[in-house]
Amino acid sequence: METQQDPMKDDLPLMANTSYMLVKHYVLDLDVDFKSKVIGGVIVLFFETGSQYRKTSSTGKEVCQSQVDETCKMRASEPCHVPATNASACSSKKEYKDFTAYGKGEEDTSDRNGNHSNKEQTSGISSSEDCCDTENPENKDFLLVLDCCDLAVLKVEEVDVAAVSGIEKLTRLAKPNDVSKELENLRNRIVHELVTLPADRWKEQLYYFTCCSQAPGCGDLLFTTGPWSLEIRKSGIQTPADFPHAIRIWYKTKPEGRSVIWTTDQSGRPCVYTIGSPINNRALFPCQEPPVALSTWQASVRTAADFVVLMSGENSAEPVQLQEGILSWYYYVTMPMPASTFTIAVGCWQEVKQQSSTAPVQTNIEFSLPYSDDDFRCAHVEYPCRFQNPAARLQAVIPYRVFAPWCLMEHCKEHLLQLIPQCLSAAYTTLGTHPFSRLDVLIVPSNFSSLGMASPHIIFLSQSVLPGGTHLCGTRLCHEIAHGWFGLAIGACDWTEEWISEGFATFLEDIFWARAQQLSHDEVKEQQELKALLRWQRLRDEVQNSEEELQVLRPKKESTGELSESGASLVKYGLKAEKSFMQVHYLKGYFLLRSLARTVGEDSYLVCLRKFVHKFHGQLVLSQDFLRMLLEDIPEQKKSGLTVESILQNWLDTSGIPKLLPDQLVLLLESLLEEKTLCPGILQCLEKTYQLREQDAEVRHRWCELVVKHKYMPGYGDVEKFLRDDQAMGVYLYGELMVNEDVKQQELAHKCFAAAREHMDESSAKVVAEMLF
Repeated sequence: METQQDPMKDDLPLMANTSYMLVKHYVLDLDVDFKSKVIGGVIVLFFETGSQYRKTSSTGKEVCQSQVDETCKMRASEPCHVPATNASACSSKKEYKDFTAYGKGEEDTSDRNGNHSNKEQTSGISSSEDCCDTENPENKDFLLVLDCCDLAVLKVEEVDVAAVSGIEKLTRLAKPNDVSKELENLRNRIVHELVTLPADRWKEQLYYFTCCSQAPGCGDLLFTTGPWSLEIRKSGIQTPADFPHAIRIWYKTKPEGRSVIWTTDQSGRPCVYTIGSPINNRALFPCQEPPVALSTWQASVRTAADFVVLMSGENSAEPVQLQEGILSWYYYVTMPMPASTFTIAVGCWQEVKQQSSTAPVQTNIEFSLPYSDDDFRCAHVEYPCRFQNPAARLQAVIPYRVFAPWCLMEHCKEHLLQLIPQCLSAAYTTLGTHPFSRLDVLIVPSNFSSLGMASPHIIFLSQSVLPGGTHLCGTRLCHEIAHGWFGLAIGACDWTEEWISEGFATFLEDIFWARAQQLSHDEVKEQQELKALLRWQRLRDEVQNSEEELQVLRPKKESTGELSESGASLVKYGLKAEKSFMQVHYLKGYFLLRSLARTVGEDSYLVCLRKFVHKFHGQLVLSQDFLRMLLEDIPEQKKSGLTVESILQNWLDTSGIPKLLPDQLVLLLESLLEEKTLCPGILQCLEKTYQLREQDAEVRHRWCELVVKHKYMPGYGDVEKFLRDDQAMGVYLYGELMVNEDVKQQELAHKCFAAAREHMDESSAKVVAEMLF
């Protein structure tokens, strides 16, 4: 297994040179072998030339425009439409050799460059000296770099897509008669035509992707592997435009690979599932990991007949028997997303079905937006988008299934099945059209390291959410459903801005859960204030017991979203083990969003959220995209000093608990005033964190109210000072000191009044005297 990353350099490298070659579609054909704990087979990648190369001028000089800018700001001129019928799985026999012919019986080899992480390789491997002519860089071969780790790469070849029967109909191009440079150009033109087919031809596109993936090879490609990458070249090819745009890779995973977990479920049956972190899917298949590499995929997975294959796919796959004891499962996705969102789980899962009738959840609610749809057409790259599908816009509850080990089926029936439609409907009521057409929920093995994980069309839940009533299960389900919008349909341009996903999901889980329970306004407020207090205590503890650099929500600050010329980048602290257990991105992000909601008003805030979803779905964003939209919609907030720059500085670019604006502090303190009890430790930490004694009179007034309400004696001096120095605002506090019927507080009131009475306004003195005597 790969040696441990240097603890002083815990950044996760994203090696793929996406600026030159961009994967648009993956076709995976895999076998899952539980005996050897290996997933292996073939993956075919279809490319487009990347933005950096396309923007090269005629003089050979590159235009300085980052791929992040292009990908994040893509706009389509026409709305997207989805066909009325679902695609059927296109199953066909493989026309290439099975991966086992290359993988089994071979001895491990290691190239002379020390590429120790991927030792099983074919003899056609090139050395790094072969890949680059360092003395004459003008004549060096182009090198395609993919993210890859803990994989045994066995063979890489170019795919002859021009050999596919009927491909001329797709591309309207004639095949050349001779095998020449023109034929190589034709193959790349075919791939370009295929990946750019309009959205309403998505079925045809999937069919031809399948056919092209099964086309014969037309030449082995040279490759080498490093600790984090797979590098591929074709001798004599010096530009991305001329490099093969369809390549096939034979590979297999390693049992110790960090993208998958081989384990047993709660019933003792073997299973395997992807974990999504810390290295995402690069140990599951060679891919491009940077978020800008938005792609679609389709996958055929074969395994023993006892197992069920679940995957992030738009279709509910039905298995096909290939031979006795072997089943094949086929899934596809037509919405371009980062490869990191690809998920697979194979186990002896049982589908949990409802046996008793329950009260129906309304499933066809008309969701109206506070603006015209014509004002907000889809701004993403073209794909069959549900936001432009009238039927999808009426679907409050999308089709769903629940899977679990057999021993947990009754637990799922007791609560989970009833909660899913309620939570889906609540999410729809809040944000509108569900970005995805269906949902599977899987109870994963007990070694799953969190309470939940959301991927396209599938949610993993920990068994820990099942017992003890509906609260934990419901809130966690709402959190993961919220990721359908924030984290999946809308992604972060830069992985370091994970608060965009987790902060929004944490904020929205409260709203979804309250609506799912159909609580009254007062019950909603009470529940949310209690949650806020508990989260504040958790955030305070985390800030006090963690490294400062891990508390920053935007650790790359003004460099966030920037890529190198090739498209490679680093995820700051992406390999730091303790970071995966921290909740600062959840909690600090939640408090930022809560603060903004309280400042602008929850109704206006939710309108802005729906507008943001409608405008940015299918795209990648940076923090300032949301903040700018919010402040543009509510410009009067700028008068109070609330700007994008101030929010970045106070919330996202610094460690610790944020420095709040005075109005935000007032809102926070008023929220805490509604709590029945606060311990002295919390009040002490509150005063120290926000330096309440140094704030303006409005803030200090609320602080004094907290001191009086909770009889916090170390703060009595603050009350005395306020009554002496801020007489215009202190009358109310005298009443609070007397109402509690606490001897010390009443003595304090009399003492302050006696000292100030001679100089007090006559009317104020009369009102206070009536309170005290």
